[in-house]
Amino acid sequence: MKYWQPKYEKMHRSDIRALQLKRLKNVVKNVYDHVPFYRQGFGNVRPQDITDLEDIARLPTTKKTDLRENYPFGMFATSMRDVVRLHASSGTSGKSTVVGYTAGDIGTWSDLMARNFTMVGLGPDDVFQNAVNYGLFTGGLGIHFGIERIGAIAVPSGTGNTKHQLEMMIDFGVTALHCTPSYALYLTETAREHDLVDLLSLRIGCFGAEPWSANTRRELEETLGINAYDSYGLSEMFGPGVAFECQEKDGLHIWDDHFLVEVLDRDGEVVAPGERGELVLTSLTKEAMPLIRYRTGDITMIREDECPCGRTHTILEKVVGRADDMLIVRGINVFPSQIEGVLMNIPEVGDQFQVVIDRKRHKLDEMHIRVELTDRGFTGELKDLENLRCNVEEKLRTVLNLRTVVELVERGTIPRTAGKARRIIDLRKEW
Repeated sequence: MKYWQPKYEKMHRSDIRALQLKRLKNVVKNVYDHVPFYRQGFGNVRPQDITDLEDIARLPTTKKTDLRENYPFGMFATSMRDVVRLHASSGTSGKSTVVGYTAGDIGTWSDLMARNFTMVGLGPDDVFQNAVNYGLFTGGLGIHFGIERIGAIAVPSGTGNTKHQLEMMIDFGVTALHCTPSYALYLTETAREHDLVDLLSLRIGCFGAEPWSANTRRELEETLGINAYDSYGLSEMFGPGVAFECQEKDGLHIWDDHFLVEVLDRDGEVVAPGERGELVLTSLTKEAMPLIRYRTGDITMIREDECPCGRTHTILEKVVGRADDMLIVRGINVFPSQIEGVLMNIPEVGDQFQVVIDRKRHKLDEMHIRVELTDRGFTGELKDLENLRCNVEEKLRTVLNLRTVVELVERGTIPRTAGKARRIIDLRKEW
């Protein structure tokens, strides 16, 4: 078993907690002294009042709206002279959220990525194609610096031009790929369509930025002959690399020496291990923009079991969706992950789906779900397809407690892009 930083990756839990407390005290004092938002938000709590990790509950949470209200640099804890890079969100739902990095932050981030890549078996002999956006999105440079840190060859292919992406993979002997899982499926389908699969040298795929299922992992691994690993990150906590699967592929290791982890219920109370809630993170080593109790919006849970890989850090269950992805349809809460969970257990359909919510008849919400068939779904008999459609509708109704209209479509009908899959189309605002 290879480690990038064994001193930290295999620390005893008591030593991890001691290190976390030391770093938590430092970061609380830092933001109290240099970020007006936190100094005001702490109320009567002072940095010296933090004497135990459980004291984190005395501090307020931080939300994405707080970052937008302090746009662009109000959350920075260092002077702008110390900042060497800026990343930002697209700002499609309001002001961008801007994140700053010192040179120290870039080094820490690069080491985190190197730790992740070493954990899944990557090293100096690999050629790693990074097929994501290299702009303000953190996935480009964040992954890139980690590739170079382990001594592998970085291929900064960016997004789009799928046939050229495949040509590069073949010509350069690419052994590892990073992109969104939905784009990986599209690359796979294009490779099959042009009989290129056997020409690829891929052995490892690192995928993230959107939820993906066991079915997607199985299809990518079986078709491309790779080991596919899930990753988790967010720009507010560096970017990619916050948590990563090891070769056990059974939960994601989140690095406790850099992040203090909480999972909270809707009332802001800590849930028990094994119970799902919203992931809340405190950055312990960021210099330019450390955040206290940041509400990620991601739904997951902490696992209690130990990992056979020997790493002692917290294990998170795979993120099942986002708190703000919740749809309210006819007064019922619906998560896209619930739909995916139903579909992945029906062999005749794939996990590629798209939900359209409209309000056409009688001004009542209607949920229409387009679902792709697998090869096993094409029987050629209309009666069989109708029975399958009714079966999918019934299983969805049982789980969602809501009537849906299901449309079965051919494989490849639902658009794939280089970015995140567009699962939900909500047309109700047009009425």
